[in-house]
Amino acid sequence: MKVIWDAQEDIAVQDIIQALAVRFDKHYARTTVVTFLHKMAEKGYVSTYRNGKASYVHAEKSEQEYKKKLLRKQTDFWFGGKPSKLIASLCESQELSRDEVTKIEELLKDMDK
Repeated sequence: MKVIWDAQEDIAVQDIIQALAVRFDKHYARTTVVTFLHKMAEKGYVSTYRNGKASYVHAEKSEQEYKKKLLRKQTDFWFGGKPSKLIASLCESQELSRDEVTKIEELLKDMDK
């Protein structure tokens, strides 16, 4: 999905396959990519269409929407639905610079407004 979102416009399946190889060193067969796209279409994340011989993919949901949904699911699963536990775990598992801590504090203060 990252390749599709980064394209900023509809992208040909062949271009997805090539980008996966170049950017992520992932060499998937066309059938594997098409199966993945079919599953993502069933979930409403993409739509596909043909133009001549080429198949194209259109992102139906934004990367931001996906991130929110994924983060909500992971927070529910790993942290009992408690964002404070997620943040505590993040702080424990990362070496946060003073600048990052300040940014997090500012984000939390802005949510209070």
